[in-house]
Amino acid sequence: MNQTAQRFQDRARRFAEILDAVGDRWATSTPCEGWTARDVVHHVIATERDFLARRGVDLGPDPDRSDPAAAWRAHASAVVDAVGRDGVAETAYDGYFGPTTVADTLADFYGWDLVVHGWDVARATGQEWSISDEEAAVLQRTADGWGDALHAEGICGPELPVDADASAQDRLLARLGRDPRWSAA
Repeated sequence: MNQTAQRFQDRARRFAEILDAVGDRWATSTPCEGWTARDVVHHVIATERDFLARRGVDLGPDPDRSDPAAAWRAHASAVVDAVGRDGVAETAYDGYFGPTTVADTLADFYGWDLVVHGWDVARATGQEWSISDEEAAVLQRTADGWGDALHAEGICGPELPVDADASAQDRLLARLGRDPRWSAA
């Protein structure tokens, strides 16, 4: 597996750890307005499956989503297996932001999505969640590359203000339209 695909796998593993700790709180509202923790997982699986299908990658049957954590593990395993096939990770195509590859899109868009939605689910279900300043900077640079499309309908809400001394993590969350102080309570 190439290094870029490995970055996706690492983020997928962290997302799975968050989902494994949800317990019976799948119906809890998240910072994604109108979405429960279950809805977030369904969204992540559906969008990744759609992306790979459009690139000609067959992941096999859609996993049973009655247990979102188990569905995610089955899905992530299928993605990693598919991307590990000869040439799949390196498959080039013209993406929304220009020429790219399947592995780059998984790591830089869908992997980014896993970090952000990991925060959504963790926050909604009372879990601790943090990222390093280094990872926040990487995610900020990725978001920079998307320009105005970052705040397009269905991507991220408008940037929110934060204090000048906010952490890198809180600045990232606010940039993505998320209130770092959001609570399910």
